[in-house]
Amino acid sequence: QVQLVESGGGLVQPGGSLRVSCAASGSIFSINAMAWYRQAPGKQRELVATITDGGSTNYADSVKGRFTISRDNANNTVYLQMNSLKAEDTAVYYCYAHIIATMGDIRVPRNYWGQGTQVTVSS
Repeated sequence: QVQLVESGGGLVQPGGSLRVSCAASGSIFSINAMAWYRQAPGKQRELVATITDGGSTNYADSVKGRFTISRDNANNTVYLQMNSLKAEDTAVYYCYAHIIATMGDIRVPRNYWGQGTQVTVSS
């Protein structure tokens, strides 16, 4: 009933910028936290950035100062603004959300993942 839909991935040149979005929809009571992960070929999935319902953010050292995570609570959407992109940023980016879903009068905590969107940084 709850799904995360990502958009905005694509090809960008080194030093360029890209903004990816993730919108949660369905029977949502609340969203406690949202995050972006990424996974490059041959590497483990890594946490890129997180944002809580209160707006507190955290970033991986590799993207700190270049990436900005933000949240539009009215639309249940999280964004990742990526600036000064490097080749090593190339990966599949996954949206994550910890959501309290609604099932009738029951509140059910669940982890949800987007399908992933490819970000390629290349000249």
